[in-house]
Amino acid sequence: MTDVAIRASEKDLRDTDLAAEDLHDRLSRAWGAKSGLIGWLSDVDHKAVGRRYIFTAFVFLALAGSAAALMRLQLARPESQLIGPDLYNQLFTMHGTTMMFLFAVPVMQAFAVYLAPLMVGTRNIAFPRLTLFSYYVYVLGGLMIWVAFLMNIGPDVGWFAYTPLSGPQFSPGKRSDIWAQMITFTEVSSLAVAVSVIVTVFKQRAPGMTLDRIPLLVWAMLVTSFLIMFAMPAVMLASTMLILDRLVGTHFFNYAEGGDTLLWQHLFWFFGHPEVYIIFLPGTGFVSQIVGTFSRRPVFGYLPLVLALVATGFLSFGLWVHHMFATGLPQLGASFFTASSMLIAVPSGLQIFCWIATLWGSRPVLATPMLFVLGFLFIFVLGGMTGVMVASVPIDLQVHDTYFVVAHFHYVLIGGAVFPLLGAVYYWFPKITGRLMSERLGKWNFWTAFIGFNVAFFGMHILGLMGMPRRVYTYQPDLGWGPLNMVSTAGALLLAASFGLFFINALVSMRSGAPAGNNPWGAGTLEWATPSPPPVYNFARYPIVRHREPLWAEGDELPVAHGLMVSQRELLITTLTEARPDLREGTPDGSIWPFIAALAVAVAFICSIFWAIAAVWGSALVGLTLIGWFWPKSVTEDVT
Repeated sequence: MTDVAIRASEKDLRDTDLAAEDLHDRLSRAWGAKSGLIGWLSDVDHKAVGRRYIFTAFVFLALAGSAAALMRLQLARPESQLIGPDLYNQLFTMHGTTMMFLFAVPVMQAFAVYLAPLMVGTRNIAFPRLTLFSYYVYVLGGLMIWVAFLMNIGPDVGWFAYTPLSGPQFSPGKRSDIWAQMITFTEVSSLAVAVSVIVTVFKQRAPGMTLDRIPLLVWAMLVTSFLIMFAMPAVMLASTMLILDRLVGTHFFNYAEGGDTLLWQHLFWFFGHPEVYIIFLPGTGFVSQIVGTFSRRPVFGYLPLVLALVATGFLSFGLWVHHMFATGLPQLGASFFTASSMLIAVPSGLQIFCWIATLWGSRPVLATPMLFVLGFLFIFVLGGMTGVMVASVPIDLQVHDTYFVVAHFHYVLIGGAVFPLLGAVYYWFPKITGRLMSERLGKWNFWTAFIGFNVAFFGMHILGLMGMPRRVYTYQPDLGWGPLNMVSTAGALLLAASFGLFFINALVSMRSGAPAGNNPWGAGTLEWATPSPPPVYNFARYPIVRHREPLWAEGDELPVAHGLMVSQRELLITTLTEARPDLREGTPDGSIWPFIAALAVAVAFICSIFWAIAAVWGSALVGLTLIGWFWPKSVTEDVT
């Protein structure tokens, strides 16, 4: 029999015809990546892409944290000469830009890429090549802005880049252009991941996983993806208009030529406030999963928690103007946005009460992930209280652009997102690596982070009320800000040390941590039904879901569905609401074209900063790579 005939006969072989060991071998061959560098660059396994996303995001966290530590050292004493004003402006911008665009949003999407397919019981994410492309675009955008910083042409206009200060008149050179183009890189990447997550959750759930059986973390990722779809085009449009003003001579934000300076703030904050919830909502999903697992009971109020996620998503688009109370709004408009800013506290408070109700009467296991969740509850409530304060116009006018806002912002985002994220790393690290992180180092990590954070940022509320403005690189001794700034710097250094413990714990545990087993926490969701780390195909046979916590209800013997082919990559597509099996569909294997396409996009974006015509020629280059990407493959190539 010829090779072609053998392939043709194997093509129809299905999982019902094979024993477990033979099934594993055949699925591993069908779903595995090619060897060598090309195979590594081409691997479209969602777990491989998710791991790279997570690692890269934490590298950017370390860079942004280093910039913050340098700023705090500069502000520790009055009239310090450690850092000059130009470098301080660059550090200020690089810290905020990296944290918001290169760490906070991508790391949450990274967990969605890794966990969502496992939690809904499928073998790969929808549009895997698009997801791989998004990762390379993200990396290249981050490299561009940090290389520019090392070359002393890093952006210096703040992470919000207000016009007219970021326009051609007040920011000559290429610094603002690099910032604006980096925004385009990251938003293209985020939109691509959002599309993939939405389709995965809606159409690739395991049979029986109805809408009311979807894990709460997956609901949070789904709502977040919709927020990205509707919010991020606004900032892409704004950054494109800004770079056109600077490079082509348009006047979108030039008031003297008929433009509107405040249009930038409207477009930016229409994205910027939903972005806070793009970062925060996955954190609430982490909290729901961790609270349920370590309380040993399903989370109280599943439906209210889901509705709170959806309500937060809707309401987040009606808050942006509370960033603009100092711009001279009509009082009726200010009243509306004050009301909506206070209203959004309701779904957040509802979630907190549901988590407390879950913990009430239980005996929670105080492992490291649970400690970070408890720290989140304390810090986020404080941040939410100051958020209600700045929603009031008179108070906001008093503390606008002071360190009170800096403190509020960090209490909400570090307390509301980073603490749950660190808990999530400790929680899912055994699944990703097959090894447990050290509990002893983990507890040291938590307490140094909790104490260091509060020491660093609580005093900033007082500094803001004393009148210290944000974005000043030095101050006079007679203003009385020195002692609190010294305390804040000490807390920031302790917080930095806590992240050092975290990285040490992760690196050491990856090599020599205790073996985890499939389900070390005794959790109930589907990702814990796979080996640790999961095989390339995730599930040898598709699980059938009959409960919200299938592992708690069914034990280790989950019912499974049969009938998928094993000699090529094939997914089960299910209906939207009831998750009934609908059809079988092939999914792409690895390809080098997403990497090449991302390089072409990077060339077009970067060259257009220096030569506007490069946008035209770069588009042609990108088009050529897309032709290669989508060029039809022969039947023989598809089978092999």
